[in-house]
Amino acid sequence: MKNVMEHIGTLYHPKTALVFYEAKGTNAEVYVEYFDMDRNGSPINAHPLTVKEAQYLSKALDTAREGSKAFLKPKGIIAANVLYTDPSENGFVMWFTKATCRNLFFIEGLGISSGITNVPAILWIASKEKLHIYALKSDRKPTENTPLYHAPFFNVYANGNVCMGTVDVNIKKSASLEEFTAAWEAYFFNSYFSHLMQNHNPIQGNCVSLWKKLRKTGAPFPKDVLKKTGRTIRNILR
Repeated sequence: MKNVMEHIGTLYHPKTALVFYEAKGTNAEVYVEYFDMDRNGSPINAHPLTVKEAQYLSKALDTAREGSKAFLKPKGIIAANVLYTDPSENGFVMWFTKATCRNLFFIEGLGISSGITNVPAILWIASKEKLHIYALKSDRKPTENTPLYHAPFFNVYANGNVCMGTVDVNIKKSASLEEFTAAWEAYFFNSYFSHLMQNHNPIQGNCVSLWKKLRKTGAPFPKDVLKKTGRTIRNILR
């Protein structure tokens, strides 16, 4: 994971421009003029759009459309842990993971050592830009009426929204379903846990003490500390 201040985005320079002209009247005709751009970004070398240039533009648009169609498309049979998919441009995915061990990272100020730690079952809900998570008390596949619990982690708001801090989230527009879920899990678990959000304590007890104990003992995550949100999957999908 890279600090966002260290991430330098791609710089794009204007290369060409198209200007569409339309005649007035009931039988309005359209004329397209093609411009090159000089190093200062000013249009030069105006000429009518050629067939070759139009074909190049069409190919570029087709490539963009294909990338959009590929978004959230599974590579094979949809995994059993995927609960819901909305493959539209602003869509999202809902999936769950069973209780397991994960490599967690904590800032030094918390006094918790980083390393392999047991975490509970998790419900994930993610779009291209945002991630919400909740805890589950069972490894069984959740239903619409399964109670949701607050995710027992730092950096998570009471509504389940995850504060990604300086993590540079970059989900590809053509990401497959498998790439999408794997990327979000990696973003979450490879970021550093730092603080509770808006005085929200997600567990029954002290969150720092809990994770210190789990790191020291390697014990399974204690489900009895989880706090109910009062929500179910049905509430979220409405």
